Amino acid sequence: MLHDEELSILRDISQSVAFADDRQGKMGQLIADGYVMKDGDLFELTPKGVTAVEEHAALGVSDAEQARAS
Repeated sequence: MLHDEELSILRDISQSVAFADDRQGKMGQLIADGYVMKDGDLFELTPKGVTAVEEHAALGVSDAEQARAS
């Protein structure tokens, strides 16, 4: 199961948002798990990564709602 930080990275990639170097460490694991692939200097979601983002969005839980619940 993906953690919130990993889902955040997947969403950023799907929206073509650059992310900070401090999150690069998670990228290796996401690639190894088959959620992300590297194409040159760019990262792209695999079909598995797209599905994970869509499933998370389908739950209807926004980041703001998660933050309030914490």
